[in-house]
Amino acid sequence: MKNLLLFYTLLLSFPTFALDSEDIILVKLNDALKNKQHYVKLKEERILNFKKIKSETLTPEQEYNYNKTLYLEYQKFNSDSAIRYVKKNIKIAGELQKKELLNLAQLELVTLYSSSGKYRESEAILKSIKKSELPLNLLPNYYIAYREFFEHYAANSYNEEYRQQIVKYRDSLLLILKPNTLDYKITRLTQDIFYKKYDNSQKQLEKLLQTTTEDNPQYAMITYLLGKINEATHNIELQKKYYALSATSDLKNANKDNASLQELASVFYEIGDVDMAYKLTQSAIEDALYCNVQFRTLLMSEVYSIINTVYLEREAKRKAELQTYLLCISLLSIFLIAAVVYVYKQMKKVSRIRGELYETSQKLAELNKDITETNEQLKERNSQLSESNHVKEEYIAHFFSLCSTYINKLENYRIILNKKAAAKQFDEIYKILKSTTLVDNELEELYKNFDIIFLNLYPTFVKDFNALLIPEEQIVLKQGELLNTELRIFALIRLGITDSVKIAAFLRYSLSTIYNYRTRARNKAAVSRNDFEEMVMKIGSMALKS
Repeated sequence: MKNLLLFYTLLLSFPTFALDSEDIILVKLNDALKNKQHYVKLKEERILNFKKIKSETLTPEQEYNYNKTLYLEYQKFNSDSAIRYVKKNIKIAGELQKKELLNLAQLELVTLYSSSGKYRESEAILKSIKKSELPLNLLPNYYIAYREFFEHYAANSYNEEYRQQIVKYRDSLLLILKPNTLDYKITRLTQDIFYKKYDNSQKQLEKLLQTTTEDNPQYAMITYLLGKINEATHNIELQKKYYALSATSDLKNANKDNASLQELASVFYEIGDVDMAYKLTQSAIEDALYCNVQFRTLLMSEVYSIINTVYLEREAKRKAELQTYLLCISLLSIFLIAAVVYVYKQMKKVSRIRGELYETSQKLAELNKDITETNEQLKERNSQLSESNHVKEEYIAHFFSLCSTYINKLENYRIILNKKAAAKQFDEIYKILKSTTLVDNELEELYKNFDIIFLNLYPTFVKDFNALLIPEEQIVLKQGELLNTELRIFALIRLGITDSVKIAAFLRYSLSTIYNYRTRARNKAAVSRNDFEEMVMKIGSMALKS
């Protein structure tokens, strides 16, 4: 279990490039080429933001450091801008009369001049600097300046003596660099590669690559050296892989002074991918011209001329093939036009028939619509008749029941009055006839029966009626009440009795009272006042239909 855990830990910590296939690496390279201007813009924005923080009260030493930071930003990006800031530092160092700062700026200018093709100016500055007077911390800069001077000069005019000078100054640099630094390790391995110690160099570089991130400028150098080793050992696949990793890193870091794109272009040309070789060469030349790195332009010129010639020949061949294809397409187009004309005529015929069919279908649709509307009207009339019949049946039954009850009550009333008359209790008879208690009781019984019968027909009437009112005006019945006066008025309306005179007579209220109740209810409506009573008359319709 511990061994398995250790394996997964090592797998997760292993560098991404080792897990990436060649296809993925090339996809990332193409993506970086596509977004090259974006990375340049990010670099420019970073430089611009740094420039914005400059204070007007900087001391000469602070301004020197400020210019040095901008020099480092522009060094591999735009040599003209880098030269401008180095020259400012030379002026500041002269004013301060600080020899160390002056020498540092001069050594920085040497490399910029030699990369821009100003070899005489670069050599003059180097000869003006006395090595014996340099402090120990500037000796690495001195040896690097000389080494790069000969590297750049050799690109223009190769000579074995220049090669020996490069080795000499690289050896001198190794003597003063700290062995535990990355600069020392890369310089040491570069020297080993020069002496063709490929196996050990490759192993050491791969170890360094595992601990170096892609955004580190040395990442591009490490992968470039690995590419050089595999170029020397003729391993084309690894050569392509490492040059691609190096080029991708340079593109993402907006490093315009790079060699990887040129080397990778040569690899693609060698394997026959001229399109990719041409694209990489174009990008490399654009970078060299942008940065004004003359020695890179010189190195690219020969490769570019070869690749460009092959690319143009291939393009000419493609153009000839394209013309052949166009001729074939033109002939096919003629046949296609003839076919289209024929099809068009046939389509016109079909279109005419479709038009006639459409008109017929429209007429049928209108007829169907009329039939559907008629069916709906019939359905509604049937529903209304069904409801009306249902109400009539219910009321007829209750009517006979009430009539029978009232006949029995009249018979009982006659018997009581007859007994009183026979007993000559005329005062009792007069008292009974004068009292309204009987009528009131009968009315109360009548309204109670009406409420029961009506709610039996429309059990949700109270709830549905309240739903038509605004919440704060909804009716709340007292304990034991089935309907109140207002609800009875609208219950009669629901039954089709809309005449206020008839409603007043039934409920024994004045006509104005009934009118006020109806007006007040409409004013409390949550729906349109004009539609209120019409919606009341539809309450319970669905229940009756079901």
